[in-house]
Amino acid sequence: MRPAYLKVIAIGLASVLTVSHAGRVQLPGLTVPSSAAADRASVVKIFNESYNSYRQYAWGHDEVAPSTQQSLDPRNGWGATIIDAMSTIYIMNLTDFFDEALNFIPNLDFTKSKTLDNVSVFESTIRYLGGLISAYELSGKQHFILIEKARQLADRLSLAWSPGNVIPFGTMDFSANKPVIATSGIAVGGTLTLEWSRLSEHTGNDTYRKLAEGAALKIARNPMPLPGLPGQGIDPTTGLPTDQYVTWGGGSDSYFEYLIKYARLSNTDDNTFADSWLTAVDSSIKTLMKNSTVGNYVYLADLDSQGRIRHVGSHLACFHAGNWLLGGKLTNNQTIIDIALQLNEGCWNTYAGDMTGIGPEAFAYISTDGSFTGNSGPSSEQLAFYEEHGYYILVPGYIQRPEVLESNFYAWRVTGEEVYLERARRAVASFNDYLWTPTGFAGISDVNNPLTAKDDETESFWFAEVLKYLYLTFDDPNHISLDDFVFNTEAHPFLAPPAKATYGSG
Repeated sequence: MRPAYLKVIAIGLASVLTVSHAGRVQLPGLTVPSSAAADRASVVKIFNESYNSYRQYAWGHDEVAPSTQQSLDPRNGWGATIIDAMSTIYIMNLTDFFDEALNFIPNLDFTKSKTLDNVSVFESTIRYLGGLISAYELSGKQHFILIEKARQLADRLSLAWSPGNVIPFGTMDFSANKPVIATSGIAVGGTLTLEWSRLSEHTGNDTYRKLAEGAALKIARNPMPLPGLPGQGIDPTTGLPTDQYVTWGGGSDSYFEYLIKYARLSNTDDNTFADSWLTAVDSSIKTLMKNSTVGNYVYLADLDSQGRIRHVGSHLACFHAGNWLLGGKLTNNQTIIDIALQLNEGCWNTYAGDMTGIGPEAFAYISTDGSFTGNSGPSSEQLAFYEEHGYYILVPGYIQRPEVLESNFYAWRVTGEEVYLERARRAVASFNDYLWTPTGFAGISDVNNPLTAKDDETESFWFAEVLKYLYLTFDDPNHISLDDFVFNTEAHPFLAPPAKATYGSG
């Protein structure tokens, strides 16, 4: 079902760019029903089963392979699951797990990779720096070892800014203490401001903030194919774009996400961040927003480097609804809020239409301006699926991504409509039905096949994001309130100062 108040909205430039007094993000007086206690318990049960599998078979490594009961190290072997899980563990009040994680931290050595892999600036920032700093703040700033380890890692990652570069290279070779020279994406240089500014605050070293801010501002001021919407690729050597492909999906996504979140977390007087976000939203509504010819669902398309609309969406991009709800509330812009709720419906539809009740990695649709996706048109089977559901599946796997449930969480906290609680319950049931293994939870290869094969991997963001957003959906809204915290893109909450009266220059 759809919330009854949703309707198709006609908008104009002036309505989108209106910025006035910022209101509260959360619905005042919001409470959860008494039944939510059982829902929270069901999420904690999934967490415990998943985490105990990791503890038994992969402790100290990055991830567990639950089916073969082995360890995996895709994030340099520094114990990604432990650090990614710490903020969720604290929020769930799993004190034994938190103390165990604290005891693990002093033995970490971020000066060298424990694998032969290069080090991702983006992934190390959002998982390791974000997890350490958030755990430090949530636990009352008592354990400074968390900041010391974050600083140790950031000092190495800072070498990704070669002398004279404003944009960091995307990967580092820790064995040689130098970056890997290659082009990068805007989601790398544009997804550092929350973590690195917080590290500056806690260490007193403003260099971290300056590096991150400088990269984001450079991207925001570069030439763009559409106002506020930079192309996906960037060359750190020159600081200039390498293509004109526009998407809210992977490679670009968290650049947009952090524009409004950094404005809120820092309360900076530089309106570039909020203004760039508002301009990106306005251009997206005017150029990328499409309605499906079946079901009238609202989606955001991509724009390729040849200026062609690609009628595609992705699980990754579905964060946009929650981000627009946050930004719409911060800028007191009801038009953005209403459209965000429609985008949320489109993304949830990709869960509701699949036989497992879980959304695919990538999907496509048809709108009145066509069905171009950049590849061949829909097959007869895909077209039949589209005629029933208003989308069709491009990539059928689910790798424990959070974005649809993230936006569902924001929709609940902003509107108080209980349909969002019911959707979270349905997701929990689907996870228990299709992701469960005797030794933990894993992704699946086909969301539209109840007999689908499972992946042999439990992602660290399953703990950091999926289970946190589900738990908080059912938790007291005053606990980790969206008026008091800003989440990084890995769902690690940072304590925010009181909100400013306005965000953006109007």
